[in-house]
Amino acid sequence: MTGSSGADGRGVFHDDFRLSITKALGDQLAQALRSLGRAPLSEESLAKLEERPGVYQLYVKGAFVYVGKADRRHKGLPGRLRNHLRKLSGRRNLDLADVTFSCLYVDEDFSALAPEQLLINHYKERGGIPWNNSGFGSKDPGRRRDTTVLKKDHFDVQYPINLDALVQGVTPGTNDLRTFLKKLKAGLPYNFRYVEPSRAADVSLEVPDGPLTADEAFRLASAALPVSWQITALLNYVIMYEEEEQYKSASRYYRAGEVVDQEPEKSSEPLTREDLGDIE
Repeated sequence: MTGSSGADGRGVFHDDFRLSITKALGDQLAQALRSLGRAPLSEESLAKLEERPGVYQLYVKGAFVYVGKADRRHKGLPGRLRNHLRKLSGRRNLDLADVTFSCLYVDEDFSALAPEQLLINHYKERGGIPWNNSGFGSKDPGRRRDTTVLKKDHFDVQYPINLDALVQGVTPGTNDLRTFLKKLKAGLPYNFRYVEPSRAADVSLEVPDGPLTADEAFRLASAALPVSWQITALLNYVIMYEEEEQYKSASRYYRAGEVVDQEPEKSSEPLTREDLGDIE
């Protein structure tokens, strides 16, 4: 009710009424999540979750940074949160021990109301959510965006990929280049996009025993590649093509087993919706 009246009695015995069901739902979701405790973002915690759709919130050192949703595509909440665990394990400037989460199972019928967006709208009124507005959770933007200069507030600038992260699943001993590249891509905690060189199955390389870092793996791969090929570590992922391209957002280049470091450029302009990319 408006509380004011016009000459026709509007506001006294007839007026408009707006019922915001979606706002009420968003407030209730936020309140339900606030009432929960928080668990470490770890395999031990995720193993206790049911494979059901829902919404979740991430925290770093107790600060609320991200709200997201999980559906059947992600194998429910544990699958989606496991994706985040893997991604964050490969980032610098971030200690996984500082990351916690809480979550709510949400019925399939309710998911049509986009509970993630309800929560985002709820928190927008209270100052927003840092990682929801910085590109966290974005898909690989594709070849056309490899030359993009990221902005200083982008998630990938604040938490660039860690080339000292360990690679999982690579077999020590003699590997052909084709198999090695496939295992490297699967075993990294961030995206590795590449074109396979011709006759890659006929080229061999020796993988040493013991833990293998991403940096060591890329050195091995580049030494086995023709000299016209380049591996480029950008702030957010790694690419491999036959080229001599210089990328403004690159931090390291690998060519013929040699390494060249570079200070990535960052833009001081504010983030826009286009910078955030498509969300997974």
